[in-house]
Amino acid sequence: MKFTIAREELLRSLQLVTGVVERRQTLPVLSNLLVEAKGSQMSLTGTDLEVELLVVVSDIAIEQEGSVTIPARKLADIWKSLPEGSMVSVTVNQEKATIVSGRSRFTLSTLPASDFPKVEGSTDDSAIELSSSNMQRLLQQVSFSMAQQDVRYFLNGMLLEITGSHTRAVATDGHRLAMCTIGGGIKDSERLHAIIPRKGVLEIGRLIDESEEPVGLSIGPNHLRVTRGPCTLTTKLVDGKFPEYEKVIPRDATRVITGDRETLRQGFTRASILSNEKYRGVRLLVEGENLTIQANNPEQEEAEEIVPVGYEGELMEIGFNVSYLLDILSVLRGESVQISVSDANSSAVVEGASDDDSIYVVMPMRL
Repeated sequence: MKFTIAREELLRSLQLVTGVVERRQTLPVLSNLLVEAKGSQMSLTGTDLEVELLVVVSDIAIEQEGSVTIPARKLADIWKSLPEGSMVSVTVNQEKATIVSGRSRFTLSTLPASDFPKVEGSTDDSAIELSSSNMQRLLQQVSFSMAQQDVRYFLNGMLLEITGSHTRAVATDGHRLAMCTIGGGIKDSERLHAIIPRKGVLEIGRLIDESEEPVGLSIGPNHLRVTRGPCTLTTKLVDGKFPEYEKVIPRDATRVITGDRETLRQGFTRASILSNEKYRGVRLLVEGENLTIQANNPEQEEAEEIVPVGYEGELMEIGFNVSYLLDILSVLRGESVQISVSDANSSAVVEGASDDDSIYVVMPMRL
């Protein structure tokens, strides 16, 4: 196999595909990228057996067709280190790949393409197309609430729910919940559920940029395939039952606190400096037009912030994990935010005045 290409034409594709490859692998071939050259196209594939990313690069000067696997990190690091605007030639011969650019020359060991595993998809998939901005919003608004390495493995991911009228993303770690709903679903469809694993969610996020190129989603019984331009990402789905999230959202939260999002965010940020590093708890005291944020730690250090808010009701005292509140305030976009509770022992519903597609639930803490 032999081809020549400009450094910039392959750089982003190489970085995207290499991101899927885990640094520590049980199989040596999983540390490699599958490189296939045919006609005037070349494809790069990376996988960790859970997530697979395929990127096709067109209009390449291919002198000799072929396929091989090349060490992913080393190839990406070499490519990135080459001078901007340089032309790069790659030649594969006798289990070695030689990369030449200007006066630079590198030789890497290869493994046969036949050893490379493929993540299998299915043919009877349900398909939907979303704009990049909608897909990006679904991920940004909820992905921070996914659990990490929870024994309840179905929480270590994001629920994608598609009906005939909407597409919804939900994530929870058992202490907080995030939900974002956009219009448009699969016509005449029953409710489809897919739990995308954490790594799959993160890789889809890397795949989507600011352009409005549409994103195609194809959902099968065990796999989700995401197609965008020359990129195709296939991820296995988590086999489990996601919690009945709609039952978690309080419907009787009558005590409503409204305030400026940025003012609240800054107040919580300052108070969090002296919160307990492990539990991250802050106490909120609200009465009239003042919200007092209090934090302390085992070293007997204390912080107090008073923030102007709108509130009608009796004096209320409630505790929360400040990190959860800050995560929510950082993804909401509007100027005003609303925190609704029914009493000091109930979960809070957090919403933005202009973010009517997103809703957040945070469980209280006993301080």
